[in-house]
Amino acid sequence: MGWLFYTDRRVKTYADEKAEIARLCTFAAVFLTRYDDGCWGYKDMEESAGPVESRAPLSLLALLSELKDPDSYAHAWRQRCRDWAAIPAYGEGDRIRLAAPVTLTDGSTCQIVTATHYRRGGKKRRCYRIEETGGLVRLSKASLAGSELLSSAKGGASPVLAEFFAGKGS
Repeated sequence: MGWLFYTDRRVKTYADEKAEIARLCTFAAVFLTRYDDGCWGYKDMEESAGPVESRAPLSLLALLSELKDPDSYAHAWRQRCRDWAAIPAYGEGDRIRLAAPVTLTDGSTCQIVTATHYRRGGKKRRCYRIEETGGLVRLSKASLAGSELLSSAKGGASPVLAEFFAGKGS
């Protein structure tokens, strides 16, 4: 799934009785693209028309004009996109406490996990090791919303690497 977007900045002039008012607006055409089972498709939708997908990149949102109505659907959509972008991307070995326990298909729950990966079909796939059982589980990005980093693997390897990742190294 990806995003294609096109922006066009145009100066529009509106006449009123005393003067012309020039206003700079930004138009963005957003196309959610998908490639499934050999078929390519897209869906074009204007932000006030009610898109459900809320994963537009922040770089796109930064290009758009300000909204006049803070209660509009477009305003809520932009906020959902910002919330999605704020969900952290954890690195290999990071120990994480999820905001709420996740119920697994066998009925058990997990709340503390460690980011790791496994290989399948030659591809590296993100998964999480459950602290209580040691089993592996795939979690959606949405399940990481509100999670807390308990410990990071970046500083654990060596003092030299810890210093480098902290920005103190040369």
